[in-house]
Amino acid sequence: MHFGVISPPVPGHVHPFGALGRELILRGHQVTMLQMEDVRARASAEGLGFIPLGHVDHPPGSLPESLAQLGQLSGFAALRFTIQAVRKTTRMFCRDAPTVIERAGIGALLVDQTEPAGGSIAEHMGLPFVTVCNALALNEEPGVPPPFTDWSYRDSLWARARNLLGYRVAGTIMSPVNAVVAEYRKQWELSCHRNPEESFSRLAQISQLPPSFDYPRKQLPETFHYTGPLRTAARAEVSFPWERLNGRPLIYASLGTLQNGRDRVFRVFAEACAPLDAQLVITHGGGLSEQSVQSLPGKPLVVSYAPQIDVLKRASLTLTHAGLNTVLDSLSQGVPMVAIPITYEQPAIAERLRWSGAGESLQFTRLTVENLREKIRRVMGELSYAQKARENAAGIRQAGGVRRAADIVDQVTAPVAGNTL
Repeated sequence: MHFGVISPPVPGHVHPFGALGRELILRGHQVTMLQMEDVRARASAEGLGFIPLGHVDHPPGSLPESLAQLGQLSGFAALRFTIQAVRKTTRMFCRDAPTVIERAGIGALLVDQTEPAGGSIAEHMGLPFVTVCNALALNEEPGVPPPFTDWSYRDSLWARARNLLGYRVAGTIMSPVNAVVAEYRKQWELSCHRNPEESFSRLAQISQLPPSFDYPRKQLPETFHYTGPLRTAARAEVSFPWERLNGRPLIYASLGTLQNGRDRVFRVFAEACAPLDAQLVITHGGGLSEQSVQSLPGKPLVVSYAPQIDVLKRASLTLTHAGLNTVLDSLSQGVPMVAIPITYEQPAIAERLRWSGAGESLQFTRLTVENLREKIRRVMGELSYAQKARENAAGIRQAGGVRRAADIVDQVTAPVAGNTL
């Protein structure tokens, strides 16, 4: 089978598809990512084939510029910026993908749940597709808060009413993107989508979460599968100064790949940890200047990149913006966390972390040295947090990971390949 991948262009979504793609390639399949030219190097590093789209509206260099702007935003400002960027990529997919899919002989699609164009393209071309939830699942359910909120889980009438209202607001926020999909569905003579679920695969929906890290759900389709994180061994070994670890409890700090230029946040991390009997390891992904690194209090060990899983195997605590990949990697190693969510679904992930008992959350607007240090001491000092993190690690191991995800893809696409759905 030749699989095409339709994914957002950011690392947090490309990496899981890389892991799933490599597993499928080992099984004899071909896997090709369809995206703007700026994603070519990252897709190739993941071992995937690549076909560029969007030569007119997404020329080389446009993605780094967009991500640099995004990295300076937070809250709803970042959300609004992202919606407009998604609208542009959705139009790019609808306009360009069908032609290149046909030319490349792609027979099935792997579609990120956050890109609603993918399901419509598959339906238009009569191709089987699998929905992959690399973020929090977007499946709407009255008992589950929308993924852009920090609302707590409550099994009550008022909470369900609040959640339903939140989903309506989400629909309004996503209306610019949905309008593009509706435009092309009309052009392709397809019926209009009445709700987000109609854009998800009826064959299989794969989630990176383990069941233990999601709220109790009652309305998921039988085709929904919690496989846990999509990970394989890293393709390129990342160097790390292991000799500089001093044997004290290790605190690992990362703001992922989109929020890593926040000098003030890293400075608060360093100052909060400086008087503790622990060693702070910061990875900033190139977001900090050498001058900023040298001026951090407490002399933490700072690197641009780190072999995240290997470092987490030695960690006692993670400081994170609640990006899903860092959270899942930490849980997979049984490491509790203190989360400082900044934007997108990060507040919802941080609230799940608190709800699961595997960590604490601190609002970005309340981030101070004193507040963070108090959270760190609490999580490192109370054994229950580490115990809950280890329970989530066991759940992740049981979920099956990338091999189970590839098994599901094989099972559901092989019988229908070439048939119109």
